[in-house]
Amino acid sequence: MNDVSLSRRKSKYTPRTVPVSEDGSKLTTSAMIASLDAEGRETVAAPFGHALVDLAKTRDDIVGLTADLLKYTDLHVFAKAYPDRFYQMGMAEQVMISAAAGLAREGFTPFATTYAVFASRRAYDFICMAIAEENLPVKIVCALPGLTTGYGPSHQATDDIAIMRAMPNLTVLDPCDATEIDQATRAIADHPGPVYMRLLRGNVADVLGEYGYKFKLGKAQMIRDGRDVLFVSSGFMTMRVLDAAKRLQADGVDCAVLHVPTIKPLDMETIAAEAAKGGRLVVTAENHSITGGLGEAVAAVLMRAGVHVPFRQIALPDAFLDAGALPTLHDQYGISVDAVTASVKAWL
Repeated sequence: MNDVSLSRRKSKYTPRTVPVSEDGSKLTTSAMIASLDAEGRETVAAPFGHALVDLAKTRDDIVGLTADLLKYTDLHVFAKAYPDRFYQMGMAEQVMISAAAGLAREGFTPFATTYAVFASRRAYDFICMAIAEENLPVKIVCALPGLTTGYGPSHQATDDIAIMRAMPNLTVLDPCDATEIDQATRAIADHPGPVYMRLLRGNVADVLGEYGYKFKLGKAQMIRDGRDVLFVSSGFMTMRVLDAAKRLQADGVDCAVLHVPTIKPLDMETIAAEAAKGGRLVVTAENHSITGGLGEAVAAVLMRAGVHVPFRQIALPDAFLDAGALPTLHDQYGISVDAVTASVKAWL
């Protein structure tokens, strides 16, 4: 082996570096962040779990399953209230999905919970063949979406929307906060087909309640209007752009925020109509890879509708992301309020 090939072989497996502070100490974090974006905000504890319990009071078809992640998907609230309607499947996501499909065939409405990486990667074929192709009413509710954990690529579901939105028959949701998680859980229970829903768990910030927001499956909704910039956002990035809009307002930049909780089916009519108003800069914002998510979906809508406006994306890079403290990572990858504000100022 020559020196050049030896050099290439050595450099191919360069180990990851551990982030350190100015004094040289390692930056650490708890991966199971319970309260994302909750500092200084009103929060609601386990909104998904409590909504499911409330549904089960009047619907005996509601059952819950998890793949060894009872507490970390907030399903422990349901399991405590209805132990005879809860199934602990262990670390076997494919088995859980297959069991959920069987329950759905027997007339139940199963809510199957795990982490987003495990549903979208490990169990994809089982979801496709056992649930989506058969159009069964299984609700797959997944915690740790996008960059909501510091554990690194094994737990960061930065590509789950790209994976799931390509699956026929599957509705894909990315709710913003506690208000929307509660309302969306009730809505998908009534939806006749399969659903994949991202989940913020633990003590979840309540942001949309102050705007009088009411979730509507398949609909985008204007949270605030503005003349200069139109944010089109989903998930917790709607919290971020609402905060950024307030900061930009102080600098004379008037921002609208169009919240898009349903990624599939996408509300193409509303998105195209709002983007066509007044020549605003359109900025999509998502807690997902820049590849295959909301931003690219919106860009396709605008092109097909003949809406030609300035367009930018705020999203995670097409890469395996670092591990570390979430505030540091959010700054690093451009999805913090500071980063969003700076990006918009640079684009105007």
